[in-house]
Amino acid sequence: MEIKQVADGFAVSPQISASDVAAIKDAGFRSIICNRPDNEDGAVPHGQVEAAAIDAGLNFRYLPAISGQLTQANVDEMATALGELEGPVLAYCRSGARSTNLYMMASQKG
Repeated sequence: MEIKQVADGFAVSPQISASDVAAIKDAGFRSIICNRPDNEDGAVPHGQVEAAAIDAGLNFRYLPAISGQLTQANVDEMATALGELEGPVLAYCRSGARSTNLYMMASQKG
């Protein structure tokens, strides 16, 4: 698992699995956001990661967004989640780029 710090209190990662959740918690994260749709090729069903996150005492939000087709609704959902979830937050998708882009757009929403 490769974690990339994007901003204070926010980092991204490529696809994670339920077995990564303990290390994510140990790294100090309090919340996880999944931006990868379950039906995307190679995706780990978000429910598996969500169950592990809840068991570990972490917050979890499923905000699927299609790569290359981010919508204003995706940005709005990300902004809402970032305002509600306890940080630091780790968001993941296939490579981390989609989550980074959503964060940047949500941060500019102001």
